[in-house]
Amino acid sequence: MSGILGVTLRGIEALPVEVEVDIRGGLFAIAIVGMPDVAIKESKERVRAALRSLGLNLRGRISVNLAPADVPKEGALLDLPIALGMMRSAGAIKDFPRALYMGELALDGRLRRVRGAVPAAFLARSLGIPLYVPRENSSEVALVQGVESYCADTLAELVLTLTGESPAEAVPPAIIPDLPEIADPDFADIKGQTQARRAAEIAAAGHHNLLLVGSPGSGKTLIARAISGILPPLTDEELVETLLVRSTLGINYEPSRVRPFRTVHFSASTASICGGGSNLRPGEVSLAHRGVLFLDEYTEFKRDLTESLRAPLEDGTITISRASGSVTYPSRVLLVLAANPCPCGFFGDPIVECKCSPYEIERYKRKLSGPILDRIDLQVAVPRLTPDELLSFSQESESSAVIRERVIKARKIQEERWSEYGLVCNAELPEKLVRKCLKLPDDSRNFLAVMADKLHLSGRGLSRVIKVSRTIADLAGEEQISKNHLAEAMMYRQGYDKG
Repeated sequence: MSGILGVTLRGIEALPVEVEVDIRGGLFAIAIVGMPDVAIKESKERVRAALRSLGLNLRGRISVNLAPADVPKEGALLDLPIALGMMRSAGAIKDFPRALYMGELALDGRLRRVRGAVPAAFLARSLGIPLYVPRENSSEVALVQGVESYCADTLAELVLTLTGESPAEAVPPAIIPDLPEIADPDFADIKGQTQARRAAEIAAAGHHNLLLVGSPGSGKTLIARAISGILPPLTDEELVETLLVRSTLGINYEPSRVRPFRTVHFSASTASICGGGSNLRPGEVSLAHRGVLFLDEYTEFKRDLTESLRAPLEDGTITISRASGSVTYPSRVLLVLAANPCPCGFFGDPIVECKCSPYEIERYKRKLSGPILDRIDLQVAVPRLTPDELLSFSQESESSAVIRERVIKARKIQEERWSEYGLVCNAELPEKLVRKCLKLPDDSRNFLAVMADKLHLSGRGLSRVIKVSRTIADLAGEEQISKNHLAEAMMYRQGYDKG
């Protein structure tokens, strides 16, 4: 008995599942074996009702085997192949061409959208077979190049296609639009904050993590959100990576090359940010892959949550392990943190007096240090401007479009330099490549040695200063890292690095 190919998900990877159906005489019963989850076990009622809407009443003892038997199966993705297998075993339809089928069935036979269409499209392409999906999934599948895919609205429509009574509706390839010309928010709307704007540009150019410290109302959140408007567009490869994560969660996704921007509230759980749960779903750090992960009010986050971000920031991937197995999700994010300078938020503010004691300020500053802050390349103070200062800015600041052109130019320089190592940005460089490839002139090396001792930079902090300096030099279009580049990079440490 040849089965019908369905699909199940394991992380962002789609695995083929062979659905075998056997119908014997006896009292009516449906048994599904092969490590199905609750959603698959309940599919027998959906499938039975959908087939009844086509005039097919099932009888006898029906056995459904999902092979391989030792791989857990999840979700409603297998409704469609199970229904087709039952129809073939009951003699309602003859055999049909080998293909990959996925879709959830409504009780009246409609095909509903399911998650995982993009991983399924890659699986179908690798197997060299067509893919049949619900129409609601066609926009996702259209983004995958080189796959033969078809869509349908109902089970009846699909059966007519498979039996040759009506033509199949192919899914045309999607056209992905370029980045919008107007960013929202735009850096042109930000008054003053020259240092923070410069740090944001460097962060975008080299994919460096950024910390903004300032009083409430100083513009930290606005600057963080404006960073997404100066990032370069997603490449084809990066677009596929982001699509895989979103499709795994079943998130609606409009075709776009705009990089992800995810904001996390400090009340969020560790599982929601890092991923996990019974089905090992990706978290916010994976949804922000190749984009920005913004943690506002950083000091309010629980310590165990912030510490769990250490490995993803360093490795660019996050592995989630449970009793049912382990999966690895991508997590190459540009981390942007925002925090107040003290518990009341007004330490050093020119307008509102700080009411915190020296002990409270010192205790609060301890939260702005440690292993996570050692992984933050740029740490910048964002002072709140007075009303007079805000009104005195008569000229508009540089727009996001102008800054983005410089960022894209710097990114291209980095891509050409690191392409042989499979890297994209300066921030991705491992330690061995920093020592091997980012060699400093003698005067720059001596200057760095003196300043690193004064700032008590750790080994990781020293390496990050060199990588930031390389990005500053790329923005300036210069081949050598000079003392000026190193001085600016060390300025952004802000003394938070404790070594």
